Amino acid sequence: MIQPKRIKMLSKRSVIIILVVCSTLSILKLYTLAPSASGFGDPSSSSPPRDFPDSSHKIDRDLLSPKEYQLLSDLVAGRAPCNLLFFGLKKQFLAVAALNTGGITIFLEDDSERLKAKVPKGIGIYLVKGHERAGTAYELLEHARKHPSCTLQGGLLAGSECRLSLKRLPEAVQRRKWDVVVVDGPSGDQPEALGRMGAIYTAAILAHKGVKTDVLVHDTDRMIEKWYSWEFLCHENLVSSKGKLWHFRITANSSSDNFCSQAAVQILLELDFGREPVNRSADSRPVIVLDQLDECPGIVSHCAYEIVGHAIAGLGTACNSTCI
Repeated sequence: MIQPKRIKMLSKRSVIIILVVCSTLSILKLYTLAPSASGFGDPSSSSPPRDFPDSSHKIDRDLLSPKEYQLLSDLVAGRAPCNLLFFGLKKQFLAVAALNTGGITIFLEDDSERLKAKVPKGIGIYLVKGHERAGTAYELLEHARKHPSCTLQGGLLAGSECRLSLKRLPEAVQRRKWDVVVVDGPSGDQPEALGRMGAIYTAAILAHKGVKTDVLVHDTDRMIEKWYSWEFLCHENLVSSKGKLWHFRITANSSSDNFCSQAAVQILLELDFGREPVNRSADSRPVIVLDQLDECPGIVSHCAYEIVGHAIAGLGTACNSTCI
């Protein structure tokens, strides 16, 4: 016969096992329900809304931070009603677009899957092709610096020979003067992914067609976004920044072929690989050549710079030749 103490011990163990199983099931249930609680317009939310394609397409993986979102939303609210253009479709941007009451809002998207998202009535969304791979960024920048069709006067004509030109922009985009342009697409997160070189160049061309255009570029902690922003949107036009979001304000200058002031300085930093210094810039901007990064920490920390091969290139009007 089974002793009474033995029965009590088995009962206690059974109760403990049942409690553990029930607790585990409850936690799993709560975990599966949690994502559905995120709000559509919440800038800190990381879950795509139900009317977006599934997350396998990386929708909203790289969201604006609360401070970045505040900078953008305050700007749009302050300029509304306005002509508002986005490169890249995100749920956060739809919330920002809602602030542009009475204005024109258009999204340009390179991923056809994202065009399946439901957008509010009155908002335009177009599929735009012609972006180059991120891995070609340096080659394209060299091309743009040498090719006359890549100047401001080259424009966005379908027959342009500039490789950065997005030649298939909708007429609704080309004919308007834009008040605010936001660049947060294509993804550009891998060398083989489509990069934002053409988007930043195009944003600069469109901005110079307007009277006063605010251009915002996201992910400026990355080489391409930082580099192309300095090249085409220019240090002297940078008015504010929050986190990885830079805000440029550009006024029209129809008499110039140049995106940036001729006073801008190009910095070429030669790393110590036993090589002769690289050739000076092909354009007319003054060039500073630094032999060691740590010899001039002030100038390097203030100016944009990135490693490209064995050189670091950067642009900025605040740079000077006090440390060489």
